Amino acid sequence: MEFQSLESNRLFYIELSDSHAGELFEIFSNRKVMKYYGMDPIQDVEQAYDLIHSFQQALTNDKGVRYGILFKNNNRLIGTIGLNNMSLWHKRAEIGYELHPEYWNRGIITEAIRCIVEYSFNELGLHRIGAVTFPQNQSSIRALTKLGFQEEGKLRDYLFQHNQSHDANVYSIIKQEWEDSIK
Repeated sequence: MEFQSLESNRLFYIELSDSHAGELFEIFSNRKVMKYYGMDPIQDVEQAYDLIHSFQQALTNDKGVRYGILFKNNNRLIGTIGLNNMSLWHKRAEIGYELHPEYWNRGIITEAIRCIVEYSFNELGLHRIGAVTFPQNQSSIRALTKLGFQEEGKLRDYLFQHNQSHDANVYSIIKQEWEDSIK
């Protein structure tokens, strides 16, 4: 799969490169950002490089795609969004995202999810997009349900973070549900 840059009303979605490691470190080392991410905060910029390379490897192997989110008015990397556990054969993926706290509560993640879901259904030919969240992550759950994602259930002790296992909720949207919601 080849990377395709995208844009929405306020945002650009770009391919991450090593030049973004410092900004990515600022986001992924922030405890507030990582509270419900499913991994502990990264400790040094080398781990940011490793993350970028893992995103590139997922794209090369058709297993995922990760976009850097840039705010159009300042061209600053403010988060990432993408598809994980992607199977083009089975026409499904899971969406994941995080955002620098300075940009929380502005509708940015909702706008970004909308753009990536639209691209996934219309350009990648996916049929199902899932999302796995901590039950306590009410901001993420609100964004997903606002866009028509439905709760499917709970995965017991599914996520391991801070040296312990945590339950996760699963949400999903099917292409036909998405199309019906935007009519």
